[in-house]
Amino acid sequence: MRGCPDFARVGPLSDNGPVPRPTAASSALFERARSVTPGGVNSPVRAFNAVGGTPRFIRSAAGAWLTDVDGNEYVDLICSWGPMLLGHAHPEVQAQVAAAVARGTSYGAPTEPEVELAEEIVARAPVEKVRFVSSGTEATMSAIRLARGFTGRDVVVKFAGCYHGHVDALLASAGSGLATFAVPGTPGVPASSTELTLVLPYNDRAAVEKVFAEYPDRIACLITEASPGNMGVVPPEAGFNAFLAETCRAHGALFVSDEVMTGFRVSRQGQWGLDGAVEGWRPDLVTFGKVMGGGFPAAAFGGRADVMARLAPEGPVYQAGTLSGNPIATTAGLATLRLATDEVYAHIGAAAETVKSAASDALRQAGVAHVVQATGTMFSVFFTASGRVRDFDDALTTDASAYAAFFHAMLDAGVYLPPSAYEAWFLSSAHDDRAVQTVLDALPAAARAAAAAQA
Repeated sequence: MRGCPDFARVGPLSDNGPVPRPTAASSALFERARSVTPGGVNSPVRAFNAVGGTPRFIRSAAGAWLTDVDGNEYVDLICSWGPMLLGHAHPEVQAQVAAAVARGTSYGAPTEPEVELAEEIVARAPVEKVRFVSSGTEATMSAIRLARGFTGRDVVVKFAGCYHGHVDALLASAGSGLATFAVPGTPGVPASSTELTLVLPYNDRAAVEKVFAEYPDRIACLITEASPGNMGVVPPEAGFNAFLAETCRAHGALFVSDEVMTGFRVSRQGQWGLDGAVEGWRPDLVTFGKVMGGGFPAAAFGGRADVMARLAPEGPVYQAGTLSGNPIATTAGLATLRLATDEVYAHIGAAAETVKSAASDALRQAGVAHVVQATGTMFSVFFTASGRVRDFDDALTTDASAYAAFFHAMLDAGVYLPPSAYEAWFLSSAHDDRAVQTVLDALPAAARAAAAAQA
């Protein structure tokens, strides 16, 4: 394992401006991609529509660094949107994956790695049993189905700004009142798919109490990101998750904690390790993804043994998947979790603290209104003068134009940020002195670019 760098030794911020990097090969690939793929990408945010410009096509990655098809190197502050906790191409993970590939890539039958990974997840997280799937979307979709099958109820409660994958029932926007059934949030989702979904403002206890009072016997579950990261990082207020768990218990509904993003990322036990483990409560169901797959398409949902027992083949709630528990993905996930020691989390925490403090300092010196918010090692920067961001409406006050200018200045200086103002920043145990210093050197000019965009 790579040793922890002494971030206190990192030197002063450089005043050098960014130097634009060549993009001819990426541009050519983007043109080819757009002729055969909608928008030229296979997940919308990758198209750079939110920030403008040409998306970088990545050729390879190692440690904390990405290399694009033009040969440009970037410090990676996305880490594949969270999964690469140990950095890219970690040698021990690579070796175990290579050995697994040599044995075969898919069997359509049970394997030892999926049992071992399930045991590792149960040992870390507040779940008694786990079922593997191939994506976070599948995990949340299956958890919702299971909650409805277990309770015999039909209504689902979610929060505005919390993303739970592209499940029809959860791609909903709020109606005119706090307890109004939602309307579809995207074309292609029929009203019938969202008419049993209620959308509430995040961190709003009164709204939760009202909706349970109005639908006391119909709510199957309440689902929430354990700490939202899909509207930028908006942590739950103190005791909010505990309040949700207790409210659900009191009304016979299930509390579904979505830890696809935060699970095993913000701490060894995910977001639950930062609140539930301390406060003494447990969710009924939890969804996992990203880190637990070690960079491969893998996800899971788990929970109370009596709830999970309702799943086929033990119970009547059907769920299945051809590649669920894939031996390569479970091998990568198991290797990643076993290597994710306390030292790893301490290292990432120190690196994240250095970067977020330096970003705030640079923006403040440039006169850019902003707020930095974090949960565990995951954080984001909101370009807003509204102060603390506690819900989706607050998040929408961020200055997307200022962020776009900031993003491109950082990109030109060799730092790859999320190409959206509403995403989290991630670091890994591979972010050493050189990687962190590259980020710090890029920040002053990027902050001035953001300030110029606001002028």
